[in-house]
Amino acid sequence: MAPGRPPVDRRRLDLGARGEELVAAWYTGRGYTVLARNWRCREGELDLVLSRAGCVVFCEVKTRTGAGFGTPAEAVTGAKQRRLRRLAGRWLGEQRAAEAGGFADVRFDVACVTLRRGAPDLEVIEAAF
Repeated sequence: MAPGRPPVDRRRLDLGARGEELVAAWYTGRGYTVLARNWRCREGELDLVLSRAGCVVFCEVKTRTGAGFGTPAEAVTGAKQRRLRRLAGRWLGEQRAAEAGGFADVRFDVACVTLRRGAPDLEVIEAAF
């Protein structure tokens, strides 16, 4: 463990990965192509970057096991939205000119996953902000 860093919570990471897997499958089942998963740079991380029909979608995935810490969508605050917009601009800037020029539209979605006993609850809020 690096000095000053909290220990890694493996359960939390596994929970997030399960949620992202479900959401990626939801999108691909609707004809989207996954362009990036867990794209990172110094300023932060984009969970999923997808495309379909000239639209690039930046999807923030929030996974919970219950409502004890609020709903997943409530975790995407105004500050988080601003950070995601900056990260999206950075991601687009790093793409080759031909690829970036091929996106006619940009959209920000929020995917809310609640994993409980039985089937998971999945809600995708398209154009959330």
